[in-house]
Amino acid sequence: MKNRIKELRKENKLSQTELADAVGTTRQTITSIEVGKYTASLGLAYKIAHYFNLTIEEVFDFSNLED
Repeated sequence: MKNRIKELRKENKLSQTELADAVGTTRQTITSIEVGKYTASLGLAYKIAHYFNLTIEEVFDFSNLED
């Protein structure tokens, strides 16, 4: 699943570790989500979006999911 996490981190001058600490996960998880190897749980997606004051849909691209 595509997402804007890396772009948002860079805009906010955040490292992967800083974001991970802020949302209660590991740097490795943030890395995996950024490169599309891991899909964030709903709870984690909410925490990431909320951290950036955005909706989940503004951070994660659901357009390629099947109905």
